[in-house]
Amino acid sequence: MNQKQVNKQQAYRFKRFLRKAYSAFNSMHRLVNIGVVTGCALTCLHVSLASAQTTSNEQQQKVMEKELDEVMVTASRVEMPINQTAKLVTVITKEQIEQAPVRSIQDLLVYAANIDVIQRGGHGVQADISIRGGTFDQNAVLLNGVNLSNPHTGHYSFDIPINLSDIERIEIIHGPSALIYGASAFSGGINIITKKSADYKAYASVESGMHKLRGMEVRGVAKAGITTNSLSVGYNSSAGYIANSDYDLYNVLWQTRFRLNESKIDLQLGYNDKKYGANTFYSAKYPNQYERTSTYMGSLKGEFGSKLKIIPIVYWDRHHDQFDLIKDTDKGRNYHRNDTYGANLIFSYESRLGITSLGGELRKEDIMSSVLGKPMVEPHRKYKMYDDRTNASVAFEHTLTIEKVVLSAGVLMNHNTLLSGKYRFYPSVSATYRPVEDFNISSSWSKSTRMPTFTDLYYTTETHNGNSGLKPEKSESLDLNFKYNKSFFSAYFTGFLLWGRDMIDWVKVNANDTKWASWNLTKVDTKGVEMGVKFRLADVFPVLGEQSSVSLDYARMHQTSYAQNMISLYSLNYLRDKFTAQFHHQIYKGFSAGWYFRFQKRMGFYEKYENLVKVGNEHYPSFSTLDLKLNYKYNDLQLNLSMNNLYNTHYFDRGNIPQPGFWLMGGISYTFR
Repeated sequence: MNQKQVNKQQAYRFKRFLRKAYSAFNSMHRLVNIGVVTGCALTCLHVSLASAQTTSNEQQQKVMEKELDEVMVTASRVEMPINQTAKLVTVITKEQIEQAPVRSIQDLLVYAANIDVIQRGGHGVQADISIRGGTFDQNAVLLNGVNLSNPHTGHYSFDIPINLSDIERIEIIHGPSALIYGASAFSGGINIITKKSADYKAYASVESGMHKLRGMEVRGVAKAGITTNSLSVGYNSSAGYIANSDYDLYNVLWQTRFRLNESKIDLQLGYNDKKYGANTFYSAKYPNQYERTSTYMGSLKGEFGSKLKIIPIVYWDRHHDQFDLIKDTDKGRNYHRNDTYGANLIFSYESRLGITSLGGELRKEDIMSSVLGKPMVEPHRKYKMYDDRTNASVAFEHTLTIEKVVLSAGVLMNHNTLLSGKYRFYPSVSATYRPVEDFNISSSWSKSTRMPTFTDLYYTTETHNGNSGLKPEKSESLDLNFKYNKSFFSAYFTGFLLWGRDMIDWVKVNANDTKWASWNLTKVDTKGVEMGVKFRLADVFPVLGEQSSVSLDYARMHQTSYAQNMISLYSLNYLRDKFTAQFHHQIYKGFSAGWYFRFQKRMGFYEKYENLVKVGNEHYPSFSTLDLKLNYKYNDLQLNLSMNNLYNTHYFDRGNIPQPGFWLMGGISYTFR
């Protein structure tokens, strides 16, 4: 790698980054701090903090610098030096995914600190993911930097055509990130990065377990000239752990990378199909709900240049949904089809004055539906309602490094056709300071916004009333972060404030109201802390193995609402406390074990139903779970046994939807080199 001397940047530990315009999310195999903020919020996934697991500090430094030097650019909107963006970022690597007792991305995120995963159906059926007390509609969800956030409703944002064997890493940015991901990143963003290299020819796995669980994945990789091609196919099914909780899930993903000297072009095409019993998913009055969804997506992304980088992206995503209020009947049946088209163009230039980034995006979202939207002049097949909107945005940012201080400022200019008037501006500033090699301090301030979903605007049924007059949500946030990192021990502490205005939620003004109404709440303010420690045990207890570690993380939040005595369906039922602990160790040679514990306490209450009749309001109880995964590896053969909810805790993330008790499952996989 060519090196240029700029100021006194040799003093930094991440010295190889200081002269290259790397993305804010360039951790190939490690959890990285962005700017100087640690990303070790993930607790139960054997999170690594940008340092190699070695037995000497000298070896650790060499390995770490080598890995950092080989990191690839994966920015989703604009490029940023990895040590110059003061945002808390968690990176989950492919190794951590293999170790965890999970079958989907949603299951995996359960083990991330300050990520609230409200499971309706496990194993990837449906889950609402929120970051830092936000709602499931307030996160940007991306696949290789392509924004797949669903404008219909955030319930479907993870209907993504991807298998666990496809994933290189998952990047989670905590807090409002409009400058990076655009207006949809109101409380944060999740970027899923897939494997691009041809490290093996093929991979195959099969699984089986309780409740007639079945699963299989097949992935093949081939190089041909300047291209690397991969195809993966996955299938998962179960008869369900309670009545009407059965599911059948399919995923297909094709990827091609074209290499042209230092430039590259990535093509991805995917298909996702889900059929599942939706027991009380949306209303406890109706336990026999049913849903079928399908997703088609395609994108083309290029990356050209070095000092001046140009990154064009074009993409399309189509989502179909059929919802039955009562399974196998026409009662309450809804049909929806939404399309999202987009084009991005990103420029990044590196000079003596720092790194300047300029990016623009044009994105159109539309929906055809039997119930959502405005009446069509001529109905199309089973659709009689339609609506669309176009969002245009321009993002500008400049980052400057002055010895041990990194300063960054930028602004997102955003306009949506749903709103009248001119562009609205959402600024962001940050500062990073590294007084000594092992200690970091940083802070950031930003503003953000979110448009209402089509469900917020139009969903009107026997139980809900939409509101076409909703205003966009607005927020202002402030972060302060500290991190300490040594070879054996690391720790972090983060405090944050978020002031939300016109927050959208489904509410009841009175307890006796029969319908939920979509409203703009006046104000919801959130404050919280995230903290954690990690001990790498190999130096002290070598018998536990080179990858042995203990991680403890805790997140606590408090919300103040000015919604008076309204009953909230989503926003005010936030996760106040979440504690996670994780222990990885070797048992004997190829045998290893991973223990995953979590405790959480949710605020708010829900309407309790018994025998389809409302009997009152109940506060959410606290609960804890313990999961275990045993792994055995012999060359390219792997065996695993997962035990979820070891002590059979009765719990639910959403009122009236019980989650699985003890669930045993096992699998075998083989990699063909």
